Amino acid sequence: MNILGVSALYHDSAAALVVDGEIVAAAQEERFTRRKHDAGLPVKAIDSCLETAGLTADKLDAVCYSDNPYLTLDRWLKNCVAEGQGSEKIVEKTFPSIFSKKIWVHEALRDALGGLGKTGKLLVCEHHVSHAASAFYPSPFEHSAIVTIDGVGEWATTTIGVGKDHEITILKQINYPHSLGLLYSAMTYFCGFKVNSGEYKLMGLAPYGEPVYYDLIKDNLIEIRQDGSFRLHTERFAFTRDAVMTDDHFAGLFETPRRRAENPISKREMDLAASVQKITEEIVLKLARTARKLTGESQLCLAGGVALNCVANGKLAKERVFDRLWIQPASGDAGGSLGAALHAYHQHFRNPRKVGKRDSQKGSYLGPSFAPDRIQDFLDGKGVPYRRVEDKAVLARDVAKLLADDGAVGLFVGRMEFGPRALGNRSIIANPMSSGMQSRLNLKIKFRESFRPFAPAVLAERAGNYFEIDQESPYMLLVAPVREELRRPFDLKGMLRQGGEDMLPIVNQDRSTIPAVTHVDYSARVQTVAREDNPFFHAIIEEFERLTGCAVVVNTSFNVRGEPIVCTPEQAYLCFMRTGLDALVFEEFVLLKSEQPALDGDVDWRADYEPD
Repeated sequence: MNILGVSALYHDSAAALVVDGEIVAAAQEERFTRRKHDAGLPVKAIDSCLETAGLTADKLDAVCYSDNPYLTLDRWLKNCVAEGQGSEKIVEKTFPSIFSKKIWVHEALRDALGGLGKTGKLLVCEHHVSHAASAFYPSPFEHSAIVTIDGVGEWATTTIGVGKDHEITILKQINYPHSLGLLYSAMTYFCGFKVNSGEYKLMGLAPYGEPVYYDLIKDNLIEIRQDGSFRLHTERFAFTRDAVMTDDHFAGLFETPRRRAENPISKREMDLAASVQKITEEIVLKLARTARKLTGESQLCLAGGVALNCVANGKLAKERVFDRLWIQPASGDAGGSLGAALHAYHQHFRNPRKVGKRDSQKGSYLGPSFAPDRIQDFLDGKGVPYRRVEDKAVLARDVAKLLADDGAVGLFVGRMEFGPRALGNRSIIANPMSSGMQSRLNLKIKFRESFRPFAPAVLAERAGNYFEIDQESPYMLLVAPVREELRRPFDLKGMLRQGGEDMLPIVNQDRSTIPAVTHVDYSARVQTVAREDNPFFHAIIEEFERLTGCAVVVNTSFNVRGEPIVCTPEQAYLCFMRTGLDALVFEEFVLLKSEQPALDGDVDWRADYEPD
C-alpha cells in the first residue's frame, strides 16, 4: 500500500511517502524551490518522493492532506464575525488565500498528480492529529502519551492524546485564539524577527537576557493554569484582526515600539526573549505533568512547532516527568505530511504497526541522494580540481585532519535530512575547541548574527563525558548543560555592562574547553551520533577524537542565512565557493578551496535570499 502525505499552504510545505507502513521518503518543498519555508503546493517534493520509491502517481492508494480546510474555514469565518468591523484588515489580506487556495486544495492535488491514484482516494487528517501521528507512529514506543503544541491548526493549538498500537486518541485540546505558539511568534515579531522562522533566534537570544518581563507577560498577555492550560488576553494581540502579530496594543504594554529588522539588538530584546522562554518552559512542563496524570503513560511523544524549542525539551527531559521522551525531528508543519501518511495507513486503513528497539525515522535521512557518478559528471563539467577517495575510512581520516587544522568543511553525503536540522549529511562541520570558530562560522560562512549558537555533534557513547545528558538526542532536539568540569569562568552580565550591545567579544570568549558549541549559559543543543544511524559521520568524529582527544565537532546546516539547506550538488558547490568554507566533501570527492578557480560571472546572490 502506497500512501502520500502532503502538508501545504501555510508554511514549510512538504511531502512524505509511506509504503506498507515504512517511511520511504520525505522532503520539504523549500529545498527544491530555494524559497525558505515555501508554503506552496509541494509539487517538487512529491516528485522527489515518488522518484525515490520508483513509483508513479497512478500507483498511489491514497493521498492524505494534513489539514481539514473546511474546519479552517469555519475558524476563519467565526473569527471574522467575532471581530466584527475590526476584521476588515484580516479579511482584505487573507480572503484570497482561504477562498482561492485552501478550500480547493483537493483540486490542486488532483491536478498535480494527474488524478488521485489507483483508488482516487483523497483523505484529510486534522492538523494536530497529523502532528500526533508524526510523533507516535515512528517512535520506539508501543504506547505513550502524546502532546502537540503549535500556532494553530484548524481550531486546535494544543492537544493531549494517547497512542496505543495503531490507534491515536485525542483526549484534551486548547482552541484558537489561545495559543502558546502564537504568543511566542508574537514576541518573535515584536523583537524584529520573522514569524515561522525567527523563533530559533529568539530562543538563542534568551540566555543573554533576564526574565524581567515574566510577571508583566503573565499579568497582561497570558493566564496560565495549574494543569498547563492557558488563555491569551487577545485584545493585546493583532493576529485576530490583522495579518500581523502585534500592533500598538502590544507595544504599549512594553512602552516601546517594535524593533525593526536588522536594527541592533538591545538588552530589551534579550530580556523579552528570556521572559517568553521562561513562560514557554513553564507551560510545557505543566502540560507534560497533566498528560502523565491523564494518560497514566510513562513515555511521551512530542510534535508541533513548539516541540522544536529544544531548551524547553531539555528542561522536560531533566525534570523526568516521563521516563522516556521521543520528539519528531520535523515537528513543524513539514512533519504534518509524514503524520498524515502514517495516520492514513494505520488508523484509516487499520493496518497494524511494527515497533523496534529504535525509532523508524531512519535518522531522518529521508530526502534525495546523488550517486558518485552524477557528482563526478558535475565536477568534470565544471572543470574544477578534486581528489577522489573511495575508501570511507581514509576519507574520514582526511576530513578529521582538516577539522583538527581548524578548517571548516561542508559535507554533502548520502540522503538529505527531513526537518529543519542538518544531521551530518548536509552539514558544515568544524573544530569546537577553537574560541573564534562560532563568530567565524556566523559572520564569514553563514552570514548571520554573531550571537547565534551552534550545535555539538558528539559520539553517542561519549555524550555523558561532555554534557549532563543521560539519553540519546539524535535529532538535535534537546539542550543540555556542558559538564561543570569543562566550563571556564565567564561573567556574561559584566561583559554586557562593559561592552554594551556588541555581542562579538562575548561570543569569542572561551566558556569551556569546547567554546564554539557552548552557549553563554553553558548549555548546548546536543546531537548524539550513533554508528548505526550514520556510520560515516560517526567515523569522522572518531578520527577527530583520535587526533585531538575531543569526541565533539561543530555541526550546523549547509546553507547561508536566508537560504534553505542545500539539496543538489550544484547548490552545494555554489555555497562552498561563495563562503569561507575551506573544503567540501561530495560523497567520495574532496574539493579544497585553495585549489579552486574563481567563479565565473557570479551574481549578487545575497539578494536572492531574504534575511530570516
